[in-house]
Amino acid sequence: MDTLTTPQVINSEYLLKHWQGHRNLTRKVIDAFPENHFFEFTIGGMRTAAQLTAEILAMGAPALKSIVDRSEEPFSENRFNLETKAEYLTKWDESTAAINANWEELSAQDFHETFNLFGLYNFPVIQNIQYFIDNEIHHRGQMFVYLRALGITPPFFWER
Repeated sequence: MDTLTTPQVINSEYLLKHWQGHRNLTRKVIDAFPENHFFEFTIGGMRTAAQLTAEILAMGAPALKSIVDRSEEPFSENRFNLETKAEYLTKWDESTAAINANWEELSAQDFHETFNLFGLYNFPVIQNIQYFIDNEIHHRGQMFVYLRALGITPPFFWER
């Protein structure tokens, strides 16, 4: 069966809604951190919430832009010089808008084309996008643990 004519379980619009639901929840988690703990608190040698957020920011919108432009840009976790939690949240919102805008540039065929993301991940676009989502969920889980260790109840994981 041709994958482009096979009935779909989810479509592009739903996948974007799914991703943005995760991004909405991650934003709530970031916002729950007290300013100092966002930049300083760690457990077991893991990176701070700010460092985890910097990675997510450096991946999602810039990587999707690279996919749309077909430009193999190297990964740069330090691409933004952010110093406050408010700056991270502003960049998060800007990234959300950029993801939405670039998503509109993707065709159904694009999801099946192979793209060498960051020169490291040579997979179909759909798998790269799933990686963005999985990576964010993974790091959000770490931030949930941090919040719990700080005595802060994180947002419910289903409140996307």
